[in-house]
Amino acid sequence: MIRSELIQKIADEHELNLNQAERIVNTIFEEIIDAMSSGDRVELRGFGAFSVKQRDARTGRNPRTGESVEVEEKCVPFFKTGKLLRDRLNDN
Repeated sequence: MIRSELIQKIADEHELNLNQAERIVNTIFEEIIDAMSSGDRVELRGFGAFSVKQRDARTGRNPRTGESVEVEEKCVPFFKTGKLLRDRLNDN
């Protein structure tokens, strides 16, 4: 499912126009992004939890040349599935 399909499904199921459904989806995504940017964890019970993990600086390799490259430390998004989602995926 892509973003536009999600917007269409919300609009159809809740009798909203596309602009209203799009504002809802955008607000949810923006709030998740803002929380994670602040270092907060976002938990959606039954679905999963979004968090930020810190990756340390390291020495990597350029796969094309084999040359060593210094990779800076960085933050990456991490998603851990909730029990309800895991159970639903494995019951099929």
